[in-house]
Amino acid sequence: MRIASLTCSNTEIVCALGLGDQLVAIDDHSDHPPTLAEKIKRVGPDLSIDLDALERLQPELVLASLTVPGHEQVVAGLQERGLPHIAPDPRSLSDVLRDVREISLLLGVPERGEAVVGWMERGLQPSPVQQAERIPLLVEWWPQPVFVPGRYSWINEMLELAGAVNPWRDQQAHSIQVTTEQVVEARPQGVVISWCGIDFEKYRPHRVLQREGWESVPAIEGSRVFCISEAYLGRPGPRLVEGVRQLRNAVRLMISDD
Repeated sequence: MRIASLTCSNTEIVCALGLGDQLVAIDDHSDHPPTLAEKIKRVGPDLSIDLDALERLQPELVLASLTVPGHEQVVAGLQERGLPHIAPDPRSLSDVLRDVREISLLLGVPERGEAVVGWMERGLQPSPVQQAERIPLLVEWWPQPVFVPGRYSWINEMLELAGAVNPWRDQQAHSIQVTTEQVVEARPQGVVISWCGIDFEKYRPHRVLQREGWESVPAIEGSRVFCISEAYLGRPGPRLVEGVRQLRNAVRLMISDD
């Protein structure tokens, strides 16, 4: 099957299913696995896909997404051109597993989908050791202005599995912009930088530690700022398992620091 993937998470799901050789197009941001991503036609960044170039490649299935803000315009373009596609909108870990199953079914490898889901489920089991109280942890999607996950994000469950909690888990949104006053009031004990669209090597903890007005936030007072690549937290696919592992490491460091 001729497959086109327009987001990193879908590319990684296809490759986890062992069908990377059937990809005829990927978005500019897909970077894993790196050796495969180097060989496939790029059709632009996820928010401005070159639909003409994509259509010329005659994909039999296009994997889009509604989790990337603004990507709905690309989905509308796919609909207008009559290109066969799906656009998952996962909001929880169970939704992510559902989407892996759906993609594997559409690609004709349901047994591989079940294998990937089983591997993920084993990696997403609750920790056998849980502290009495979950630690408020701010996950920062973007630094200026500061954006954090809201209610409709798999991050909430990932934090729970790690022994933490999102202070904005009840806000009715995928992600929200928060003010300095809201952060001070929430009193997160730690901050996780996971800036979307920025190379991990360019994450700068000092930008958070030196942020004006945050001096009284417990995370800043204790210099508890951690860097976890968006590849492990922001992409609804197999690598969320590694994201939970890294979140657990951050929580362990916070507990030992106390």
